[in-house]
Amino acid sequence: PGPADLFHALRWYKHIQSYERQKASLPGVKKALGKYGPADVEDATAAATDSKDDDDIDLFGSEDEERTCEEVNRKVKAQYESKKSKKPALIAKSSILLDVKPWDDETDMAKLEECVRSIQADGLVWGSSKLLPVGYGIKKLQIQCVVEDDKVGTDMLEERITAFEDYVQSMDVAAFNKI
Repeated sequence: PGPADLFHALRWYKHIQSYERQKASLPGVKKALGKYGPADVEDATAAATDSKDDDDIDLFGSEDEERTCEEVNRKVKAQYESKKSKKPALIAKSSILLDVKPWDDETDMAKLEECVRSIQADGLVWGSSKLLPVGYGIKKLQIQCVVEDDKVGTDMLEERITAFEDYVQSMDVAAFNKI
């Protein structure tokens, strides 16, 4: 140990000594460095080669299996196609927010909403709606719907909604989001 005036060095020395005392109290027998790990390296490599699956595709071409690149490509492509065919087709959908404007403040908005919701089509689902003030006591109907892109388009919706000429002055798409 160092002199007492070098108290940091003295503390370090005592700290290291505590490890030496712990080392002596640990059970077990010290082995040579080469004895740690698998019992026999040859047994470990033999077990690893025995567990190899024979059905795996050998992309590097071993001597046992003489496959051409075309055969391997056909097999891999067939596996990929079979997996791909099992997946369901993705249906593209969109969420559309429509603004339907009436002629004037005397238009029956409940009847207007009823007319809009009466439009039925395969791939069309109506959602929530609300009345928003435009000005001078006139309110517009803002209604949301979810459509399947392949079956229903905004042009079809606009034609059918504006067909209610007694109630609807115009229709606009306020928001269009892909789902």
